[in-house]
Amino acid sequence: MNRIIYEDNHLIAVCKKSGEIVQGDKTGDKPLSEEIKSYLKTKYKKPGNVFLGTIHRLDRPTSGIVLFAKTSKSLSRMNELFKNKKVQKTYYAITEDMPNKAKGVITSLLKKNQKQNKSYITKSDDGKKSELEYELIEKLQNYFLIRVKPKTGRHHQIRVQLSSIGCKIKGDVKYGAKRSNKDKSICLHSYSTSFVHPVKNELINLKCDFPKNDIWKFTSL
Repeated sequence: MNRIIYEDNHLIAVCKKSGEIVQGDKTGDKPLSEEIKSYLKTKYKKPGNVFLGTIHRLDRPTSGIVLFAKTSKSLSRMNELFKNKKVQKTYYAITEDMPNKAKGVITSLLKKNQKQNKSYITKSDDGKKSELEYELIEKLQNYFLIRVKPKTGRHHQIRVQLSSIGCKIKGDVKYGAKRSNKDKSICLHSYSTSFVHPVKNELINLKCDFPKNDIWKFTSL
């Protein structure tokens, strides 16, 4: 697989394309996790089942870094790092409009509607606190490039919170974008992830290049 950006005995990190699902769902489409399992089975000539733990997910129309665990020990330790907010992730979004402030922090209570597979900002006590930092990086010809650093990991968090300040992500009609992208992607990309390795205890910095299509061609980040 030419999309692997990191691999050792404990972890494997992959650049996910928009449109791929991380784990199996009701669509029945082959998930990225199964593709990685097949790769590991072939590479290491493993008989029987291959262990692969999904540490976190990315929405289907989103692209970027996804981490998997190759052992149960690394899975539980990475889960702890995420739970204790010790994994730093940076996303980039292309939005239809410019934020009123060039940078800021958005804090909201989010509630997921399971039937709609959509999250909403709520004032009720059962909403989950959600927080992210954003910064306007570049004004494009028709759009705006925004860097996002989520402090929490809620369902559709970046999509709904950017939309709440009038910055709808290009292609994300679910959260108010004017039209969908031709390839059904949304312009949200998980660009970098940093954490201390759960077994080796060394700092890991991962990066995944932007999708190779016209929408993302503008930037040299």
